[in-house]
Amino acid sequence: MKPRIAVLGCGYWGSNHIRTLKSLGALHAVSDANRARAEGFASEQDCRAIDPDDLFQDEEVDAVVMALPPQFHAENAIKAVRAGKHVLVEKPIALTVADAKRAVKAAHEARRVYMVGHVLRFHPAFEKLKALIDAGELGDVRYIHSHRLGLGKFHTENDALWDLAPHDLSMILAITGAPPVEVRGEGAALLDHLSDFAHLHMRFASGLRSHLFASRLNPYRERRLTVVGNKAMAVFDDVEPWDRKLAIYRHAVWQDSGQWAFTTNEPTYVPVEEGMPLTRELEHFIDCVEHDRVPRTTGEEAVEVLRILTAGTIIHSRDQGEFLAQQAGQ
Repeated sequence: MKPRIAVLGCGYWGSNHIRTLKSLGALHAVSDANRARAEGFASEQDCRAIDPDDLFQDEEVDAVVMALPPQFHAENAIKAVRAGKHVLVEKPIALTVADAKRAVKAAHEARRVYMVGHVLRFHPAFEKLKALIDAGELGDVRYIHSHRLGLGKFHTENDALWDLAPHDLSMILAITGAPPVEVRGEGAALLDHLSDFAHLHMRFASGLRSHLFASRLNPYRERRLTVVGNKAMAVFDDVEPWDRKLAIYRHAVWQDSGQWAFTTNEPTYVPVEEGMPLTRELEHFIDCVEHDRVPRTTGEEAVEVLRILTAGTIIHSRDQGEFLAQQAGQ
């Protein structure tokens, strides 16, 4: 029998969890501070609507997926695991490292599964890329850069870095296998005091370098992760169709008589099995709950993501943000 899962938070991303869990036969209930919204989803998906205050003590609920504003994640995750529920918490899992660590510690003490919604770790193209890296197809990885650009979404609590970068940081940490030893951030705020453009520069103990660029004020969408090795380069481009999402470039660079020379080659597109990352993520969560497995995206990893976000965040004064917004409107 599959675990009975409730979704806490019926907003945009919560609604995706609700529909996907329903398709997997694991949706038991929905919950939201807006009772009418929860009842609407309950009627649509033929499940229960439970008030948030009653959710964690409900003995029919085995696990909870949390898709709340991030400032509420840690408090509710702690309540859930102490009540015996397994949890999947959407990113970011908290707004401070201290709150994130408290939630992860509580889950360990309660011996409950604590999984994080870093959904791109379950993208078939990234899984294939990671397998190629592990097999040595790219050689020694020397540099990783990611671009996650687009128009929106706009939040009152999260800037572009905190909203967009966790996905890419999770993938970068999966490839490096270790956190960076140095983080430097840059940011620009145009609409208010929160960064609409953000850069992260990271250095790892192995010598590997990485760069991340996130923007919520870009005229076009870009979802690209590039990995540079000493044997080959790889690009995971999620905007491309499935048959072109993962490309390998076998360029060559060498020295000849004291001068640098290079050759370029057309990309080789790696076949990738199609599959919805959210479906695969929730299937993994169900499996972890059923068999008491450690999830691929752990709380410890999410704490490291928060450390990087915190180190790379640029604080802008509200006066500066208001001035820039006025200038942009002229």
